[in-house]
Amino acid sequence: MSTPESQPALIQPKNKINYLDHLKVVLTVLVILHHAFITYGAPGGWYYSQKTTLAGAIVPMTMFVAVNQAFFMGFFFFLSALFIPSSYDKKGPVKFVTDRLLRLGIPLVFYSLILSPFLSFMVYYVAEGHHITYLQYLGGFDGWISFGVLWFVAALLIFTLLYVLFRIIVKRQSRIKSLPSGTVILLFAAGIGVISYFVRIVFPVGWVLKPLGFQLGHFPQYIAMFILGLIASRSKWLNQADYSMGKRMRTIALCLVFIGFPLFFVIQKALNFPVEYFNVGGHWQSLWYAVWEQLVGFSIVTALLCIGKTRWGGASAFMSKLSRCTFAVYIFHPLVLIALSVALHSWTIEPALKLLIVAPLAVTFSFLLGMIIVRIPGVNKII
Repeated sequence: MSTPESQPALIQPKNKINYLDHLKVVLTVLVILHHAFITYGAPGGWYYSQKTTLAGAIVPMTMFVAVNQAFFMGFFFFLSALFIPSSYDKKGPVKFVTDRLLRLGIPLVFYSLILSPFLSFMVYYVAEGHHITYLQYLGGFDGWISFGVLWFVAALLIFTLLYVLFRIIVKRQSRIKSLPSGTVILLFAAGIGVISYFVRIVFPVGWVLKPLGFQLGHFPQYIAMFILGLIASRSKWLNQADYSMGKRMRTIALCLVFIGFPLFFVIQKALNFPVEYFNVGGHWQSLWYAVWEQLVGFSIVTALLCIGKTRWGGASAFMSKLSRCTFAVYIFHPLVLIALSVALHSWTIEPALKLLIVAPLAVTFSFLLGMIIVRIPGVNKII
């Protein structure tokens, strides 16, 4: 999520990585919408929720967050990893690690000690009606180590430090590998799905490793995407990506989403088993879902990279500004979204309708706030 410090050798010149900046903006918007959907009906945990009970709204909301979860955070790890090798080579291990600790560590400390308590207080004071002062609230607050949405930053920092350790120990660079075919990508995705299935026997979807906030049931993909990003940087995979592969993977993704996802509901109703079986390893339903999830995720990521390289590479001053503030938006969007949702908590309309109002406002104001934050002297050197 952090702003690239230098562009990798795999993509030159600068105008050829515009599409990566554009994709980063799209993914950040999806993060905001993901949490807005969870607020008003989709499954998942969030600081504040006011869930709809309308099945006609819950089903598309669930589909949206399920498809998002299948690829968007893994894609962030892939994009982040793309820029790590060139930055390491340029700075060396000491300066690189120091820079990473500052750019990732400071936001973690800020979110945990300053922003997270205030987010909880907003819900406690406004939505739950406990009218005490903020200092009184802090006196009984016990969640000081809470990374919230910055679990991603904590994981990225850990992955990055492990990469540095690897580079120090293994001096010899791995040989360049050609871009895998679509078939190989899908087979690899299915393999990650099987691994995810076994991991979820111990760590079901929804189980969180506290205080880091890691949902370990999703980490097989995150680890794989991070490693693939490193390999892609070294092997110049994005230079080999072509539009025809993107179209094929887009077709596969659409079929998996619009044909494959409804099958989960049809089979569940027909066989009448608990919905939780999809999330808990040890059931055939969990294996089915885990493989589907990874096939969707890898096909969408491949499609976006291949199509984006061809269609979204044009320079845009507006998109450049949005891209510059995506890390700030990622950090502060909970503040905007929670403020909007708790402000409207007493408005007696269907929560699904509130989503239609809150979601676009949350996206708009999150980016406006992000643009302001990255202009603050000192702060702009971190995020």
